[in-house]
Amino acid sequence: MNVKKAIFPVGGLGTRFLPATKSMPKEMLPIVDKPLIQYAVEEAANAGIEQFIFVTSRGKSAIENHFDHSFELENNLLAKGKRQTLASAQEMLKIPGSYAYVRQQEPAGLGHAIWCARHLIQNESFAVILADDLIFGQSTTKEMIKSYTSGNMVAIMEVDKQKVSSYGIVKVDKSDKDLMQINQMVEKPSVENAPSNLAIIGRYILDHKVFDVLEKQERGASQEIQLTDAISSQLDRVPCLGYRIKNERFDCGSKLGFLQANISFALNRKDLNSDLSNWLKTIV
Repeated sequence: MNVKKAIFPVGGLGTRFLPATKSMPKEMLPIVDKPLIQYAVEEAANAGIEQFIFVTSRGKSAIENHFDHSFELENNLLAKGKRQTLASAQEMLKIPGSYAYVRQQEPAGLGHAIWCARHLIQNESFAVILADDLIFGQSTTKEMIKSYTSGNMVAIMEVDKQKVSSYGIVKVDKSDKDLMQINQMVEKPSVENAPSNLAIIGRYILDHKVFDVLEKQERGASQEIQLTDAISSQLDRVPCLGYRIKNERFDCGSKLGFLQANISFALNRKDLNSDLSNWLKTIV
């Protein structure tokens, strides 16, 4: 099934990265030389997404500016003959109308952020990509769309059992497959009550009917409107599949994950690998 629209919830306050995020969106924090949100958009574009919907909040205008022309910068680079640098600054420009922005007026959770974009989705399935979950390569959303037929689909992976309370956790019919039927979903369960250690990672393909549920959704864990709760409440009539991600994932919502991502992505680049490897050997 063709999925042509993706929602990027980018309205969070980024308090774990203060003071850096006091005047800068956390999604604009760089992994080497590219902001987190650009990796997310590139993954979506690689999956065939044509319309990119950002759910923002106050102080997030830097994201809008990033995906627009910067005429002074571009003219300066052109005048100096820096065409390769100019190309890198322009690589995320799309045809007018490809990017849309909606404001989430309060930090009321992921489910609420998705609901804020409801008028930009018709009777169609759509993707959701969380920039904080950075996955090596650009294939995860593409592979999920390729496997998608109907209903809902979430990306999943095994996490340390002691960390299940930080995730939406699922119970599946068989855990030895790449695509699994989900029987139960719980948002941020205690270690004792978690049905498994299979966690939902920030990639979703959702049926538009989820908006009807989110419209009436009560606040759940952390006093927020949880997307996991909305999907879970539909399991008896809207099936949900879990897609086991194949590439390494970094939790860039945490300081450690952010640092690990920077080092790993830098080591994966020919222009940085050698010097960085040699330096790391001197300090480790």
